[in-house]
Amino acid sequence: MSEDKTPNSDSKKNRPTPKRKEAEAARKVNSLSPATTKEGRAREKQLSREKRAEARVAYMRGDENALPARDRGVAKRWVRNYIDSRRTIGEYFMPLIFAVLVLTVIPNRYVQLAAIFSMYLVMLYTFVSGFFMTRKIRKEVEARFPGEPTKGIGMYGFLRSTQMRRMRAPSPQVAHGDTF
Repeated sequence: MSEDKTPNSDSKKNRPTPKRKEAEAARKVNSLSPATTKEGRAREKQLSREKRAEARVAYMRGDENALPARDRGVAKRWVRNYIDSRRTIGEYFMPLIFAVLVLTVIPNRYVQLAAIFSMYLVMLYTFVSGFFMTRKIRKEVEARFPGEPTKGIGMYGFLRSTQMRRMRAPSPQVAHGDTF
Protein backbone atom coordinates (compact mmCIF):
# COMPACT_ATOMS: atom_id res chain seq x y z
CA MET A 1 0.00 0.00 0.00
CA SER A 2 1.20 3.37 -0.79
CA GLU A 3 0.52 6.02 1.70
CA ASP A 4 -0.28 9.50 0.56
CA LYS A 5 1.68 12.26 2.10
CA THR A 6 -0.20 15.03 3.79
CA PRO A 7 -1.68 17.25 1.14
CA ASN A 8 0.02 20.58 0.65
CA SER A 9 -2.08 23.61 0.08
CA ASP A 10 -0.22 24.31 -3.17
CA SER A 11 -0.25 20.78 -4.55
CA LYS A 12 -2.51 20.01 -7.42
CA LYS A 13 -3.72 16.73 -5.98
CA ASN A 14 -6.39 16.34 -3.41
CA ARG A 15 -8.48 19.20 -4.72
CA PRO A 16 -11.21 19.47 -7.31
CA THR A 17 -10.30 19.90 -10.94
CA PRO A 18 -10.65 23.56 -11.89
CA LYS A 19 -13.29 24.58 -14.37
CA ARG A 20 -12.07 25.32 -17.88
CA LYS A 21 -12.83 29.03 -17.47
CA GLU A 22 -10.71 29.21 -14.30
CA ALA A 23 -7.83 27.25 -15.85
CA GLU A 24 -7.75 29.48 -18.95
CA ALA A 25 -7.88 32.61 -16.80
CA ALA A 26 -4.94 31.32 -14.73
CA ARG A 27 -2.85 30.65 -17.87
CA LYS A 28 -3.74 33.88 -19.57
CA VAL A 29 -1.23 36.74 -19.35
CA ASN A 30 -2.51 40.13 -20.36
CA SER A 31 0.18 41.60 -22.60
CA LEU A 32 -1.30 45.07 -22.36
CA SER A 33 -0.95 45.46 -18.62
CA PRO A 34 2.47 45.62 -17.01
CA ALA A 35 3.50 42.87 -14.65
CA THR A 36 4.47 45.35 -11.96
CA THR A 37 2.94 46.53 -8.76
CA LYS A 38 1.27 49.82 -8.11
CA GLU A 39 4.35 51.06 -6.28
CA GLY A 40 6.56 49.98 -9.18
CA ARG A 41 4.45 51.91 -11.65
CA ALA A 42 4.51 54.97 -9.42
CA ARG A 43 8.30 54.70 -9.12
CA GLU A 44 8.69 54.33 -12.91
CA LYS A 45 6.41 57.32 -13.45
CA GLN A 46 8.43 59.44 -11.03
CA LEU A 47 11.73 58.40 -12.67
CA SER A 48 10.32 59.19 -16.10
CA ARG A 49 9.14 62.60 -14.89
CA GLU A 50 12.59 63.36 -13.43
CA LYS A 51 14.34 62.29 -16.67
CA ARG A 52 12.05 64.54 -18.73
CA ALA A 53 12.71 67.47 -16.38
CA GLU A 54 16.49 66.94 -16.65
CA ALA A 55 16.24 66.71 -20.44
CA ARG A 56 14.18 69.93 -20.53
CA VAL A 57 16.74 71.78 -18.41
CA ALA A 58 19.56 70.55 -20.66
CA TYR A 59 17.57 71.59 -23.76
CA MET A 60 16.90 75.07 -22.40
CA ARG A 61 20.56 75.37 -21.42
CA GLY A 62 21.52 74.58 -25.02
CA ASP A 63 23.46 71.34 -24.45
CA GLU A 64 24.23 69.90 -27.85
CA ASN A 65 23.25 66.34 -26.83
CA ALA A 66 19.84 67.45 -25.58
CA LEU A 67 18.91 69.46 -28.66
CA PRO A 68 16.64 68.07 -31.37
CA ALA A 69 18.10 67.69 -34.86
CA ARG A 70 16.65 71.01 -36.02
CA ASP A 71 18.70 72.94 -33.42
CA ARG A 72 22.01 71.03 -33.58
CA GLY A 73 25.25 72.22 -35.04
CA VAL A 74 27.68 75.10 -34.78
CA ALA A 75 25.93 77.06 -37.52
CA LYS A 76 22.56 76.89 -35.75
CA ARG A 77 24.21 77.90 -32.47
CA TRP A 78 25.77 80.90 -34.23
CA VAL A 79 22.38 81.85 -35.72
CA ARG A 80 20.71 81.61 -32.30
CA ASN A 81 23.40 83.82 -30.76
CA TYR A 82 23.23 86.28 -33.68
CA ILE A 83 19.45 86.64 -33.35
CA ASP A 84 19.53 86.79 -29.54
CA SER A 85 22.12 89.59 -29.56
CA ARG A 86 19.82 91.88 -31.58
CA ARG A 87 16.48 93.50 -30.96
CA THR A 88 13.95 92.95 -33.72
CA ILE A 89 10.45 94.28 -34.18
CA GLY A 90 9.21 90.73 -34.65
CA GLU A 91 9.75 89.85 -31.00
CA TYR A 92 7.43 92.71 -30.00
CA PHE A 93 4.72 91.74 -32.48
CA MET A 94 2.56 89.74 -30.03
CA PRO A 95 2.41 92.51 -27.40
CA LEU A 96 1.60 94.95 -30.20
CA ILE A 97 -1.29 92.74 -31.36
CA PHE A 98 -2.63 92.77 -27.80
CA ALA A 99 -2.43 96.57 -27.75
CA VAL A 100 -4.25 96.72 -31.11
CA LEU A 101 -6.95 94.45 -29.68
CA VAL A 102 -7.43 96.81 -26.73
CA LEU A 103 -7.45 99.89 -29.01
CA THR A 104 -10.07 98.40 -31.33
CA VAL A 105 -12.49 98.22 -28.41
CA ILE A 106 -12.39 102.02 -28.07
CA PRO A 107 -15.51 103.37 -29.80
CA ASN A 108 -13.56 105.95 -31.80
CA ARG A 109 -13.29 104.99 -35.47
CA TYR A 110 -10.01 106.88 -36.00
CA VAL A 111 -8.29 105.15 -33.08
CA GLN A 112 -9.46 101.78 -34.35
CA LEU A 113 -8.26 102.47 -37.89
CA ALA A 114 -4.90 103.81 -36.67
CA ALA A 115 -4.40 100.72 -34.51
CA ILE A 116 -5.18 98.31 -37.34
CA PHE A 117 -3.09 100.31 -39.81
CA SER A 118 -0.11 100.30 -37.44
CA MET A 119 -0.50 96.54 -36.97
CA TYR A 120 -0.32 95.98 -40.73
CA LEU A 121 2.67 98.32 -41.02
CA VAL A 122 4.55 96.44 -38.31
CA MET A 123 3.66 93.12 -39.96
CA LEU A 124 4.93 94.35 -43.32
CA TYR A 125 8.11 95.73 -41.76
CA THR A 126 8.67 92.41 -39.94
CA PHE A 127 8.45 90.42 -43.16
CA VAL A 128 10.61 92.81 -45.19
CA SER A 129 13.30 92.99 -42.51
CA GLY A 130 13.04 89.21 -42.12
CA PHE A 131 13.66 88.73 -45.83
CA PHE A 132 16.87 90.76 -45.69
CA MET A 133 17.89 89.16 -42.40
CA THR A 134 17.55 85.63 -43.81
CA ARG A 135 19.78 86.55 -46.76
CA LYS A 136 22.38 88.09 -44.43
CA ILE A 137 22.33 85.07 -42.12
CA ARG A 138 22.79 82.66 -44.99
CA LYS A 139 25.75 84.61 -46.39
CA GLU A 140 27.39 84.84 -42.95
CA VAL A 141 26.96 81.11 -42.32
CA GLU A 142 28.44 80.28 -45.73
CA ALA A 143 31.43 82.52 -44.97
CA ARG A 144 32.00 81.41 -41.36
CA PHE A 145 31.19 77.72 -41.67
CA PRO A 146 32.12 76.44 -45.13
CA GLY A 147 30.77 72.98 -45.72
CA GLU A 148 27.86 73.41 -43.31
CA PRO A 149 24.45 72.98 -44.93
CA THR A 150 22.60 76.29 -45.22
CA LYS A 151 19.23 74.96 -46.31
CA GLY A 152 16.57 76.51 -44.08
CA ILE A 153 19.04 78.34 -41.86
CA GLY A 154 17.72 81.78 -42.77
CA MET A 155 14.14 80.77 -41.98
CA TYR A 156 15.40 79.25 -38.70
CA GLY A 157 16.81 82.64 -37.74
CA PHE A 158 13.72 84.54 -38.90
CA LEU A 159 11.36 82.33 -36.92
CA ARG A 160 13.52 82.72 -33.82
CA SER A 161 13.52 86.49 -34.28
CA THR A 162 9.70 86.58 -34.27
CA GLN A 163 9.47 84.88 -30.86
CA MET A 164 9.47 86.89 -27.68
CA ARG A 165 12.89 86.62 -26.05
CA ARG A 166 11.59 84.93 -22.90
CA MET A 167 9.71 82.31 -24.92
CA ARG A 168 12.65 81.19 -27.05
CA ALA A 169 13.86 77.63 -26.76
CA PRO A 170 16.68 76.96 -26.19
CA SER A 171 17.07 79.99 -23.94
CA PRO A 172 19.20 82.88 -25.20
CA GLN A 173 22.87 82.46 -24.28
CA VAL A 174 23.93 86.03 -25.06
CA ALA A 175 22.69 89.44 -23.96
CA HIS A 176 21.36 92.17 -26.24
CA GLY A 177 24.22 94.00 -27.89
CA ASP A 178 26.85 91.26 -27.39
CA THR A 179 29.27 90.72 -30.24
CA PHE A 180 30.79 87.39 -31.10
